[in-house]
Amino acid sequence: MPNWKDLLDEVKKAGSTYDLIRRQYLGRLAEATGRNVIVYYSGWLQKVDLLNRGVGGFELNDNDKNGFMAAIHGLDRSKGLDLILHTPGGEIAATESLVDYLHSMFEDIRAVVPQIAMSAGTMVALACNKIMMGKHSSLGPIDPQIQGIPAHGIVEEFVEAAKEIQKNPATIPLWQPIIAKYHPTLIGECKKAIEWSSEIVKAWLIARMFAGDPAASAKADKVIEELGSHALTKSHARHISMKKARELGLNVVALEEVDSIQEAVLTVHHACIQTLAGTNVIKLIENHKGVAFVQAFELRAVAQQA
Repeated sequence: MPNWKDLLDEVKKAGSTYDLIRRQYLGRLAEATGRNVIVYYSGWLQKVDLLNRGVGGFELNDNDKNGFMAAIHGLDRSKGLDLILHTPGGEIAATESLVDYLHSMFEDIRAVVPQIAMSAGTMVALACNKIMMGKHSSLGPIDPQIQGIPAHGIVEEFVEAAKEIQKNPATIPLWQPIIAKYHPTLIGECKKAIEWSSEIVKAWLIARMFAGDPAASAKADKVIEELGSHALTKSHARHISMKKARELGLNVVALEEVDSIQEAVLTVHHACIQTLAGTNVIKLIENHKGVAFVQAFELRAVAQQA
């Protein structure tokens, strides 16, 4: 029989009520699919106040790979992976590194988007063999952002300025304060970021989602043109529905077509959202066996003078 310390360790390992419920339904989802399951959830929608205060960590970053390493360790990788995504996106370099790691671990990866996976989150989904979405699910544009500004938009503004000034030099005073806010190497950085994101996404699509398709390269180009062009998407925050994703030629499976999986996926989704809303957790990476990598925001009391 366990002693006091053993019981205390067991309680700590089990976690909160949120953890118990979430892990229960993660396990049930894995039983229903016969596949490995990992959730990758960010609390950016639940913790807007922290975002407004400049708290970081919500975005996809290099630290996330530690979570995936922990979650993947010990899994039977021959079963493939269902990667449940809920993220605003993040850094291109971290995204490329994470996808390379996931590709080295699993031959078959299915991205599952119960609600929303934007920007770099969409890039991760595009790197998978297929995507599961519901009528309520959304992907997003993949055009890179530089300091929160669309790289395409910055390039377009410089091109427009050059045309206007060449056509009418008298417009120089009007354009000068606009262009002055950008540092000299910014245009080069923007062009490189656009090329970089396009190149890696195209390679992923050809290697995975469009593997073996004679028209893989052309299909990948269409996806990148539609999702990577700021001129076409109009806004980096634009939501891409399942219907639109299918029109782009992506390999999308509707959650509604598999009732048992749909219910199990949405229950896991709700459990993760409740964890993010009801605790100080800002990011959660967890597998169906309860191995979790949790990033939380530490609330600190600050003494104030009367």
